[in-house]
Amino acid sequence: MSTRRAGRRRGAADHSSGGHDGPDERWMASYLDMVTVLMCLFIVLFAMSSVDQQKFDALRDSLATGFGQEPSDDVDFSGLVLPPELRAEDVGHAANVDADLLAAQAELDDLEDLRAQLEGALDAKGLTGTAEFTIDDRGLTVGLIGAETFFATNSTDLSAKAVSVLDAMGPVLEKVPNEISVEGHADRRDPAAPFPTNWELSSGRATQVLRHLVEVNRLRGDHVQAVGFGAMRPIAEGDDDAALARNRRVDIVVLSDAEEEVRALIPDLVTDDTHS
Repeated sequence: MSTRRAGRRRGAADHSSGGHDGPDERWMASYLDMVTVLMCLFIVLFAMSSVDQQKFDALRDSLATGFGQEPSDDVDFSGLVLPPELRAEDVGHAANVDADLLAAQAELDDLEDLRAQLEGALDAKGLTGTAEFTIDDRGLTVGLIGAETFFATNSTDLSAKAVSVLDAMGPVLEKVPNEISVEGHADRRDPAAPFPTNWELSSGRATQVLRHLVEVNRLRGDHVQAVGFGAMRPIAEGDDDAALARNRRVDIVVLSDAEEEVRALIPDLVTDDTHS
């Protein structure tokens, strides 16, 4: 008798609760909402890591509108997390630039030290102002300006002053491990006999300077070359006597042995030193 009453009470309770006797699965709605939010977050992070400016601007404006804010160009990137491989690439590029800049400054310091030694050698022999010095991406150029100062007219024979200048600089150049290019130049006027063109005249003068450096001043022959440019590379415009004299020259170029990327930075460093 008591058992049947208990059964009726349990049946009434089950009926009042809707008759559902399975597990409660309402937690899945919250779980799916969380998964959806995480998926949106990863999509946003992926889009931002691509660093496409137009897409980023569109995303920024869309998020600002969604959160009830006005779009703005002022964005704080301090919290932006980039993929590790992108960060490593940026850091590597910056390191290469810094290394090249340091190497360029070191090369410039060496060239300036060589210039100071050559100027000092000329000053010691009373030959101040007989040469012009220029540092650029090629290296150090020692310009023997005014061919008549170093050669007889329409001749490749070295003058007494030319011999004195080369003998003063020879002991310094002998110790330089760099390649050296001796380059002859002429003005645009046609030469006289025995030179049919300015090519022969300019290359002949360069060769005479090279021979003196090697045969008298003991420079290594396998480190020196002679080049004749004729009238193709003037450094002064015009036909007046001063311009023509500047274009009649022989340059002794101590060639930089730094990498091309490093040498390309030297002119800017020279300009900065000039203006500082």
